[in-house]
Formats: sequence, structure tokens, C-alpha cells
Amino acid sequence: MNIADNLYVAFDYRLTLDSGEEVDRSPDNQPFGFITGAGQIVPGLEKGMMGMKVGDRSKITVAPEDAYGQVNPSLIGDVPRSHFPPGMELKPDMMFQSQGPDGDISARIIEVKDKDTVVVDLNHPLAGKTLHFNINIVEVRKPTSEEISGLFSCSGCGGAEDSDCGSCSGCS
Repeated sequence: MNIADNLYVAFDYRLTLDSGEEVDRSPDNQPFGFITGAGQIVPGLEKGMMGMKVGDRSKITVAPEDAYGQVNPSLIGDVPRSHFPPGMELKPDMMFQSQGPDGDISARIIEVKDKDTVVVDLNHPLAGKTLHFNINIVEVRKPTSEEISGLFSCSGCGGAEDSDCGSCSGCS
């Protein structure tokens, strides 16, 4: 069966950046599963998988526009130090979670300007980056009713449960 819309697909993957740095991978013997057309993985990766079948391997390069978008400068700004827990040591590149109107938001500290101001970036950590996936398709089938109903219990968080980058999505 070839990958098409509304099918369950499981695949092993390794995700690297242009530099060759590995930023994510599926755990051994635990392929990542999703339902095509449900918006569970970055669009460019899903598009690159269409037509593949079990046993197919591929290197798929995904441009920022088909992944997490370009860096949006309006999502970088000053935040008062008082918005962080007292006594918390703040450092550049520190990642943290915050509450937004639609749920949790991942953010990164860019700079601690002074004792009262912190510069924060709310862009996805992979925004502006070209993603390189090495994938191996291990399963393609019709989704079960449980898998379909699970789509509606997900908040669409866009972050893998055990990954800092959230490259392939999932719910946390």
C-alpha cells in the first residue's frame, strides 16, 4: 500500500540540520506513527512521503517554509525579569515553557540585558532552518477507530513528548 491521505504511517527517522548536527531521531524499535492529512508532522516531510511504501528509505529535505517557517522578528522581545520565578538563574539559550492563550508555549532566552530585562524568542527552535530527514517506512495501513478518535483529543501542540525540538509532532 502506498502512502496517501488518511492512512496510518509509521517510520523511523533521523533529523539533521545543514551543519550535520543531529537534532532528533526516533528511538530504536519505536517508529513514529501518524495519520496522513491530519497535520501531525511538518507539511514538507509528509508531502515527501506521499507514494512511498513499506521498506522504502529516503532522504527528504524540507525548506523552512514547509516546516516551522522563517524566524518572525515580532516574536522576539523584551520581557520583565519579574515574569520569571524569583531566584531562577537565567542564561542565554535556556529553554522554558510559558502559558499562552492557546496553551503551553516554548520559548528561548536570547539575552539577559540587565537585572530587570530578559530578551525572549517565541519562535519554534527550528524556525528558519532547513531540515534533513533520513526516513525508513515501516508501516502503512488504514488507521484504527482509536487512532482516529485520538486525533480529536490532541491539542495540536506540535512537540514530541520526549524531544526538545518537536520535529515530528505529537502531544505532550
